[in-house]
Amino acid sequence: MTIIILLLLAYLIGSIPSGLWVGKLFYNTDIREHGSGNLGGTNAFRTLGMKAGLVVTIMDILKGTAATLLGALPFFESANVHPLILGILAVVGHMYPIFAKFKGGKAVATSGGILLGYNWPIFVILIVGFIIILKLTKIVSLTSMILAIIAVFYSVIYYYTVNHDLPLIGIVILLAIFIFYRHRTNMKRIKDGTEPKVNWKWI
Repeated sequence: MTIIILLLLAYLIGSIPSGLWVGKLFYNTDIREHGSGNLGGTNAFRTLGMKAGLVVTIMDILKGTAATLLGALPFFESANVHPLILGILAVVGHMYPIFAKFKGGKAVATSGGILLGYNWPIFVILIVGFIIILKLTKIVSLTSMILAIIAVFYSVIYYYTVNHDLPLIGIVILLAIFIFYRHRTNMKRIKDGTEPKVNWKWI
């Protein structure tokens, strides 16, 4: 029973629709009706502005981190569930949130949150990489997919040089698949040259 509660809670944490709640509570705006219609941080940036975009992105990251660390709580220690499994459930919740009719974000920020909770050095590397690559490409979706590939390479290198952490490789590959799948329409627009570029001042 404890395991079921733990797994369900991880999914529910991921299901928190940060973009929807921030938009409705503070801006009286349903971001699903604007921009890309997506609930993620990128659409929050475009629809609600810099401050809201940062808040939504941070909240989405922390969802993955909170779920990953959930099993370390005293009440759940006996369940003995691998933290990456909990993280994956949070990502599924983020993509298909029960609190938002199962239409959520594209898994990038929450995936990063898993890595923050499980292996923070890779999270730092990816944040730095995100800033540099986005500066060069001006395309968030392309940057996200490139980072997914970088994360896979990192996990393999980490396995052979630091720790034989096979679950990390498997989960990072799965996260990369999620990210590419959720960006399939973006890939078509990138190919056609119609994918929107960011115009945020800091970029």
